[in-house]
Amino acid sequence: MKQRAVFALGVFVMVILISGCASLSRTEQTTLRELKAYGISETEIQKKHPAAAGGLNILPGFGNFYLAYDTDESSQWLFGFLNLLTWPVSVVWGIPQGVIDANTINKKETIYYYTSLLSKINSINDLGRDKSMS
Repeated sequence: MKQRAVFALGVFVMVILISGCASLSRTEQTTLRELKAYGISETEIQKKHPAAAGGLNILPGFGNFYLAYDTDESSQWLFGFLNLLTWPVSVVWGIPQGVIDANTINKKETIYYYTSLLSKINSINDLGRDKSMS
């Protein structure tokens, strides 16, 4: 029985290491640096609250389910389920993981907000140019 638990924990750790948690792509990292150069905070848009995500992970996987709900971070459903299976030990990594992932999700939302806003502004400018040329 003990060997099965150690094996399951080993598999869980490997899955976490291979798949990783919420992360930014290289393009998103570059965009974030550009936004910071304009004085925009990395987490200006707060879609998920880091303290809530960390606090909810005291309960098995609830912080990850909170992060997965209403976001594109579908891997958080898996992490929540795995945290549920390994509770109460999962509290050790679940709380910091929830805080870090919530910040990453907020960074992605900030990037999305400002890039979509810039796209809309450019579309309006293009429309103005087209009308002035007619």
